[in-house]
Amino acid sequence: MLLAKRGFKVQVFEKGPRIGGRSAEVVLGPYRFDLGPTFLMMKYLLDELFEDAGRNSSDYMEFLPLDPMYRLNFSGKTMLARSRPDDMRSEIDRVFPGEGEGYDRFLSVESVRFRKLYPCLQKGYASPVHFLDRSLLSALPHTAIGRSLYDVLSNYFRSEELRLAFTFQSKYLGMSPWDCPGLFAMIPYTEHAHGVYHVMGGLCRIAQSFAQVAREDGAEIHTSCAVKRVLLENGKARGVELENGETVFSDDVVINADFGHAMSTLFPESDLAKYKPAALKKRKFSCSTFMLYLGLDRTYPEAEHHTIVFAEDYKKCLDEITKTKVVSSDLSVYVRNAAPLDPSCAPAGHSALYILAPVPNNLSGIDWQEHKAAYRERVLDLLEERTPYKDLRSHIQAERMVTPADWETQMSVFLGATFNMGHSWDQMLYFRPHNQFELFDNTYLVGGGTHPGSGLPTIFESARISSNLICRKYGIPYPKPKTFEELGIQ
Repeated sequence: MLLAKRGFKVQVFEKGPRIGGRSAEVVLGPYRFDLGPTFLMMKYLLDELFEDAGRNSSDYMEFLPLDPMYRLNFSGKTMLARSRPDDMRSEIDRVFPGEGEGYDRFLSVESVRFRKLYPCLQKGYASPVHFLDRSLLSALPHTAIGRSLYDVLSNYFRSEELRLAFTFQSKYLGMSPWDCPGLFAMIPYTEHAHGVYHVMGGLCRIAQSFAQVAREDGAEIHTSCAVKRVLLENGKARGVELENGETVFSDDVVINADFGHAMSTLFPESDLAKYKPAALKKRKFSCSTFMLYLGLDRTYPEAEHHTIVFAEDYKKCLDEITKTKVVSSDLSVYVRNAAPLDPSCAPAGHSALYILAPVPNNLSGIDWQEHKAAYRERVLDLLEERTPYKDLRSHIQAERMVTPADWETQMSVFLGATFNMGHSWDQMLYFRPHNQFELFDNTYLVGGGTHPGSGLPTIFESARISSNLICRKYGIPYPKPKTFEELGIQ
């Protein structure tokens, strides 16, 4: 979208029948689901990208701010995450008496961290010299080096459950809050400071809208058109060869495929140096997800749009998922119940439930063909026991299941790690694959596998960074990201 607006001739080759990748749409008869992301945070960033393309995002999508943003279901109690600070403070004091003051400190301190750190994620880090960037040096005191996300949130709240209420967001990175770097306190902060939105029709509408604007500015988008390999000549990308045998030459190649999958399939292994598939497997990768998409012949108006059900022993559950890589006997589950707010996802009187359970990636060696049926039953048991979905099984009219094996074999996700390469200190900024890919000239990366990382806002930033690098190469002017003051953001 950005490159087409700036005058480049753009061609997109998409393996699947629908654009969007992990943000594509799932259709089961009359039921419609998002395949992947379901939370839209930092909507102002999306608005800015459409503005950069000469458009207004509201002309392409309808946004609904959520209040409550989600319900958190602990063993024995539940809490609503409210979008207004006064309401959230009251809810905290209702469920955890005396803890509301910690919420005020959280918003105050983390607003400073967010304002200092986020601009650092809007720049590329192609050289160690970029660590001397003024904005990064200014942000260093706020990076919480040596502290985990859980450590940081422990400064604000005494209750273990309340700490989890502000650290579970590490799941957006596929990590445990006990391992996730503390600087990612930015994520719960931006939820509570700037809100969570639903896009009517699903977050898949974002990718569809990008495509619509790109086409309006002359881009060509080819679906069901897989790329076989990137054409190289003297260490430079010269185009792509498609699975149908066609060769397409170009000045530059932008790769939005899953990074590990791209390294495993699109280049000669002899040219990949540190990114050979065997070497990649030694790096840290996120967990995977077990997914159920259920079309039901009844509604659950009493259930929230988003519900997170915590395991009885959340830390043990995540340690088993991310470290010992076994199927935990104690599950955590997320559910989106979109029908009450969005009638486009199911017929009247019906529901379209999106259900996600974090599980180990495929380094676990788990045979999901053998285990998936039993795991499905455990997920449904948990929901019938601890949520309003008491009679779930008897109302299923349509169903799709996606396991880590399916993520890898059907959706081309390396190791089935749905949140890409992990976000440990040694895999961020300069130490993450570069937006201007360091191995081959004329090659650029976008998506969760490159800088700045996973999650929709940072993935959008990767697109802007790479687009700007290409423009800089050819001397094409481009707008710089707006400051928080220009955006009117706290």
